[in-house]
Amino acid sequence: MLTDLSGFIAKNRDIVDKLFRRYQARGKIFLLRTDLWDEFHDFCMENGSEELLRSPLSAVLSKTQEAAIADQWIYLDVRPKVASWHYLRYHFESMNLENIPVGEFLYFKEQLVLGQSDKAELRSSSAGTKFIPLKGGLNGGPLGYKRPLVVDFNPFERHFPKMSQARSIGRGVEFLNRRLSGRLSHDLIRGEQLLLSFLRVHNYQGTPFMINERIDTISGLQNALQKGIELTGEPQGKNSPQLGERLRSIGFEPGWGRTAKQMQDKFKLLSDILEAPDYRNLEKFLGAIPMIFNIVIFSPHGYFGQENVLGLPDTGGQVVYILDQVRALEKEMRRKIHNQGLDIAPKIIIVTRLIPEAGDTTCDQPLEKVSDTENVHILRIPFRGKDGEVVPQWISRFEIWPFLENFSMEAEKEVLAILGSRPDLIIGNYSDGNLVAYLMAQRLGVTQCNIAHALEKTKYLFSALYWQEMEKEYHFSCQFTADLIAMNAADFIITSTFQEIAGSEDSVGQYESYSNFTMPDLYRVVSGVDVFDPKFNIVSPGADERVYFPYTREKDRLTDLADEIDELIFKTPGQSEWRGVLKEKNKPLIFSMARLDHIKNLTGLVDWYGRSERLRKAANLLIIGGRLDRNASADGEEKNQIDRMHELMSQHNLDEQMRWVGGRLDKNLTGELYRTIADHRGVFVQPAFFEAFGLTIIEAMSSGLPTFATCYGGPLEIIEDGISGYHIDPNHGDKAADRIADFLEQCRENPAHWDKLSKGAIRRVQSRYTWKLYANRLLSLSCIYGFWKYATNLERQETSRYLEMFYHLQFKRFAEKI
Repeated sequence: MLTDLSGFIAKNRDIVDKLFRRYQARGKIFLLRTDLWDEFHDFCMENGSEELLRSPLSAVLSKTQEAAIADQWIYLDVRPKVASWHYLRYHFESMNLENIPVGEFLYFKEQLVLGQSDKAELRSSSAGTKFIPLKGGLNGGPLGYKRPLVVDFNPFERHFPKMSQARSIGRGVEFLNRRLSGRLSHDLIRGEQLLLSFLRVHNYQGTPFMINERIDTISGLQNALQKGIELTGEPQGKNSPQLGERLRSIGFEPGWGRTAKQMQDKFKLLSDILEAPDYRNLEKFLGAIPMIFNIVIFSPHGYFGQENVLGLPDTGGQVVYILDQVRALEKEMRRKIHNQGLDIAPKIIIVTRLIPEAGDTTCDQPLEKVSDTENVHILRIPFRGKDGEVVPQWISRFEIWPFLENFSMEAEKEVLAILGSRPDLIIGNYSDGNLVAYLMAQRLGVTQCNIAHALEKTKYLFSALYWQEMEKEYHFSCQFTADLIAMNAADFIITSTFQEIAGSEDSVGQYESYSNFTMPDLYRVVSGVDVFDPKFNIVSPGADERVYFPYTREKDRLTDLADEIDELIFKTPGQSEWRGVLKEKNKPLIFSMARLDHIKNLTGLVDWYGRSERLRKAANLLIIGGRLDRNASADGEEKNQIDRMHELMSQHNLDEQMRWVGGRLDKNLTGELYRTIADHRGVFVQPAFFEAFGLTIIEAMSSGLPTFATCYGGPLEIIEDGISGYHIDPNHGDKAADRIADFLEQCRENPAHWDKLSKGAIRRVQSRYTWKLYANRLLSLSCIYGFWKYATNLERQETSRYLEMFYHLQFKRFAEKI
């Protein structure tokens, strides 16, 4: 890349200089990919240089994510493919182009940001901002240069196995199983001993299973397996009461299966692994070992409850996700434990915050059973001030960092008292839950799983660079530090999509954004999160199949909700949480439902609709989200969106074509609403600027609604464009509106087109996005990573110590300032 571009610059100095100075003339110190490309395209058209669009310069600029400009310098970060980066700098006067290390690129950006506040060795002149390069590399610097803390996890992970192919990202367990089987093959004796010792440690509250003291050598295990195969194959011995005793006499305890056939299959599987290790057999065997009986799930922020919480501050899809998750997990755990031949009732505890001032929610109850489960409970632990007093009121998720360490210790005592032992798996949710999961898992030595749901770093433009300007409101110093710690500490991380990890050819993944970044005057991360780490696995959630099912299943429809839904959409109920009365009731509905915040972009959808005569002619618009009275909201961002929504409805005169309903709906009502809109041949639109996954998309598609969703994030994978839905770009609202209008107009002419997309949506969800598939995969991963943790614990002790230091010397210091 550098060679081709250098050669091109040498032959086209005038053109390159003219273009780069055009970038400089824009007066911005940072230009994003779209800024660079749009300016380049205009430049080519104005100068009649269409061949320039096919040049090496075009290839580099099309893959540049960001440019930084000061004085005579332009720095580029180029991403030629997923998770691959190059850093270049170009000097305007010498026209010299060179590769640079990531640290120098980050240093350049730091100086630009700090120079805006007169904090760095930058000076202003009539020529613009003057940049003083480092002398002596990153160890040197201009006079007065304050060298920041440099965070680099690479030396601690140098010998840990990592993937190398982008196509392998998110398939970490497959990679690990190949490595494990290779290790067994390469060092058979050590590998066999590892398996034997791993089987010996298994018990439940002191009761052993798998093998007993009669098997203490590999040869003894192999002999016992052969005898076990024979015993379970004897016609007279199958499923007899004496079979268990006969197997125990040769060294086998319960846990191999409930039937003779199940036991025999497991004996044969292990025997094959010992004879000739195979990664497929290894995954199958490890995933079936009885290991997971008690799970603890952390979700500290917001209002975590089963009713009357959705739509409250910091409370949305994550609550729905976890409640659906635990129901599916318990069901799958019970099935697996039964098939393993054990009579153990699994337990799941969701640990969240107790809020004394809980309104009409149950968030002031210390313990609450989860409905439709047998042994799943919500355990609520209060936040306490420095004096030990309980903090009674809700606290924003951006403000809770000082409370989390004591919260984790109090939660640990309660969890151990309830379970009677340490949990087998700890799952964190979002940045705060993942940090608490790290703290407890570290103290108890338990397998730790992280789920991000959303990472704030990619939601806000230049959030790391300008963290100081956002610190008072968002406290990103704590958030990003907590993310770095939890991500690197986790034994495995599950994401809903590949996009979440490593983005696409054109966009950076949420986790990938943590690979390197800088927070000026705080620290510089040159190697943070490695997306090629085998801890990443894609495990997509589903929609509750009891609630979200196709509109064509007439016998299961909730017909008793018909009047309530009709009132919700069309009538004027005697309450204030609505605006707009639809004049033409026979039109299809464009439907969207989300939190009312900037990133969800509901107001953007309203603006697209208001500006599009085609859309307004083809359909009415139904929006459900937020509140209508800004005084009823405690959230500043929501207040702004409320004002904007009212402004747009008035500006475009939408009160007879649009219905805005405040609040969040009951799940059953939501499910039937999706189906009712499908009855009327409507569509669902998810217009977010970015969506990590998109549960509402799954819900709508499950119901048979043709769905249009953002092309940024998870929806890009969920929807097969033109087959099970459509992608739209929220940054180009006119084009998005035209695409929706095209579909509605085509369906009016050819109703079969709507049916085709509806059926495609249903098929897609049923084949890829169900909670049953999710639960089975998560439990299997927990077992496999549990073995990997057992087998390689010493190899990551250095990382663990580094994280511990980072937590105590950095995170705690930041949290104390809140």
